[in-house]
Amino acid sequence: MQNLLSSSFLSKNLKIEIYRTIILPVVLYGCETRSLTLTEERRLRVFENRVLRRIFGPKRDELTRVWGKLNNDDLYCSPNIVQVRKSRRIRWAKHVARMWERRGVYRVLVGKPEGKRALRRPRRRWQDNINMVLQEVGCEGMDWIELAQDRDR
Repeated sequence: MQNLLSSSFLSKNLKIEIYRTIILPVVLYGCETRSLTLTEERRLRVFENRVLRRIFGPKRDELTRVWGKLNNDDLYCSPNIVQVRKSRRIRWAKHVARMWERRGVYRVLVGKPEGKRALRRPRRRWQDNINMVLQEVGCEGMDWIELAQDRDR
């Protein structure tokens, strides 16, 4: 894909469409069900910036006539890959919350694991990530499973 994205025969709009329809779904496959660390989120952003830099190519400074690399602010990042991942996770969470209570996925969501935990800090759970995303949106403290049951709300 590198040769295709850096080709001068294709327009930038077509390259962005190729990125959004071919590359992005492959990278985000299964992102709804995984809990990512901050390091992995940073790696996703770095990957996206590298692909977009390849699409847009180098920029030339008008005053000094020197070619340089694009800054992150100059890149087309609306919405960025982390925001797309978070919105897909919320959509999947609403879908799971509306499932029948006897389905395995729903039981995993609302169930309490048995046994002892390790002494170190516990890993972030999938539900903790959902709560963090809702907190960013301004919906903290709400029972999101109950909200998801009502499609109209």
